[in-house]
Amino acid sequence: MTAGLHMLSLVTVAAVPEHRCWIDGIDTDEVSAAWNSSEILEAIPKLANGGLHNCLMYNDFNQTIACDKWVFDTRYRTSSRAIDWNLVCNQRWKGALAQTVYMLGVFTGAVYLGRLADKVGRKTVFCWSGALQLILGVIVSFIPEYWTFLVVTFFYAIFGSAGAYIPAFVLTMELVGPSKRTACGISFQCAFAIGIMLVAGWGALIDNRQILQAVYGLHGLLLIPHIWIMDESPRWLWGQGRPKEAVDIVQKALKINKSDEVLDRAVLVSKGKIESSKTTEEPSVSTLDLFKTPNLRNKTLNICLCYFANSLVYYGLTLSTGKLEGNPYLITAVFGLVEFPSYAAVIYFLDIWGRRLLMTSMMIVGGAACIIAAFMPPGSILSTVIVIAGKLFIAGSFAIIYNYSAELFPTVVRNTGIGLGAMCARLSGALTPLITLLDSFDPKIPAVIFGFVALVSGFLCCFLPETMNQPMPESLSDGENYGKGDTCFTSCLGKKENNDPYTVDDKAAESMVPLDDISKKV
Repeated sequence: MTAGLHMLSLVTVAAVPEHRCWIDGIDTDEVSAAWNSSEILEAIPKLANGGLHNCLMYNDFNQTIACDKWVFDTRYRTSSRAIDWNLVCNQRWKGALAQTVYMLGVFTGAVYLGRLADKVGRKTVFCWSGALQLILGVIVSFIPEYWTFLVVTFFYAIFGSAGAYIPAFVLTMELVGPSKRTACGISFQCAFAIGIMLVAGWGALIDNRQILQAVYGLHGLLLIPHIWIMDESPRWLWGQGRPKEAVDIVQKALKINKSDEVLDRAVLVSKGKIESSKTTEEPSVSTLDLFKTPNLRNKTLNICLCYFANSLVYYGLTLSTGKLEGNPYLITAVFGLVEFPSYAAVIYFLDIWGRRLLMTSMMIVGGAACIIAAFMPPGSILSTVIVIAGKLFIAGSFAIIYNYSAELFPTVVRNTGIGLGAMCARLSGALTPLITLLDSFDPKIPAVIFGFVALVSGFLCCFLPETMNQPMPESLSDGENYGKGDTCFTSCLGKKENNDPYTVDDKAAESMVPLDDISKKV
């Protein structure tokens, strides 16, 4: 929840209200002239849609010149970073850069803190991140200078939207068995949507941007009690050669769940020590192994594009809420709310229709919605509805890709493959605010780019194999042979005869080891 809250905090804290040039002699510090007054209409050129130009005005010789002072529409917000620092017109790039720096902080936190959680434990990283996001989330509200603000924002993102999210997600997934991971993993993401809705709720209630940011930061207090109430992941403890602690936690869970089952601690601890003493004899693998053979290479490139496209459209639509006509807080709240039916549909249909069909359909519909909305009359209710529908479908496909890719990549490179895909997602997340700047040339450009990338990726996903009810590949050779010839065009609704060289019966029972392949998700 706090990850979603911090990720979208700049939507309100650095909101850019509608603005026009300040006209000396007409606008004063006490009162601004009405936007539709005859004096303003004569002093500022009009746009093609009849609105006032945001950045130009007429001089004494009736020539258009750029202005250096602005009047902001204070209907929804009177205080924001954009208003205080005039992050508009030729300084608009600074607002986009702030969001990009935040995304780069998320990227950094995911890469380094994800690895750290594998070394020192999920709980340790989670609790430290909770404390640091509380401190930095409050401090950043009082930074008075732009470049210092960017530095603090970078570290705020590391612990606010990556450091707490990743170990929490991994620990949550490691507490349940395979049959519950789809429902549990996607339900976990519902809390992210709640965070988005909290951004809107607090933004509507609190006008002062310093107090608002401090309130966002204070949500880190909710994570502090976990220092005492949270247990470490038993899977991680088992994998670290600490079976006694792992067994104690599982026994505690049985007691809380009022189960009569009693674990044979001596046998389990002995077994755990034997397993931890074993050394792997498999040759080491690297990222390059994903590209050495044609079938695995094609699947890897396809999945990476899918991560990139989903993240691009998801954050592109979410960050553009302030540009839609209407109450920005209501629109942001709706953008978070629509994710719930999307996740519910994914949980219900994922094991019925299959991963490929559901994800492909959602990406194509979401991409088409982006392009259609770009050519609708700006500000119309219909265009807003279409954009929200696009967000609904993209949120669903974004949730599927993590489960899908975990089943596609062979075990020996699963962690590497998902990490590579997630890096592509974070790269597009950092590029998204910069792409939105292209609306200076034509308002349609960003939405068309988002939609086109989603459509292309959605179509290419038709060539990925279906993984529903199939054993996951283990070795590199399994990964190369997995799903050869299985596409949307050769099978019906993702169902085909299992021609893989291994069957479900051959799948080994799940062992008590950490789910490292999930640790790259953010």
